[in-house]
Amino acid sequence: MPHRNQPAGSADEQLSIIDTLIAQPFPEGKGDVKTEHGWSGAGFHMAVLRETQDFWEDRSPEIVEPAVQELEVDLTALAGILTGRWGDPTTVDLWPYLGLDDPDYPDTEPAPEPLLSLCGLAANLLAWRIPSTGRWLGLTIGQADREFPFELLAAVGGESSFPR
Repeated sequence: MPHRNQPAGSADEQLSIIDTLIAQPFPEGKGDVKTEHGWSGAGFHMAVLRETQDFWEDRSPEIVEPAVQELEVDLTALAGILTGRWGDPTTVDLWPYLGLDDPDYPDTEPAPEPLLSLCGLAANLLAWRIPSTGRWLGLTIGQADREFPFELLAAVGGESSFPR
């Protein structure tokens, strides 16, 4: 569940947050922990790198499209830098993870975090395996609901939760 945060302004600040997420240990125990830029839980970290305005007052295309385009520019720039570090990302369709926590299908395992949170916010994810860490990093743009801001999200998970 997203929490209000302190988004980063520049690409350098966004990369600094990403590097911090990769390096810091995951919290132990159950439940999410609010952090300066987002939230963490057992086996994952998530952060909002940047967000648009909210859309309670005006959801017209003239307002929404330029806001999302700004986040897409940031995502593209970050993806270029991270591809230089770790190679091409895997593009992950998050749609299949929505159904894994369905009580009508009791034999399926719920999606692991951070995928469970991400699939409720975004359609796809760029994911990189981070060498020598046993972790992966994902970037996406998501929105919790029509009136809420769009967010440029970074997620770090353990290797066992790498999207398949």
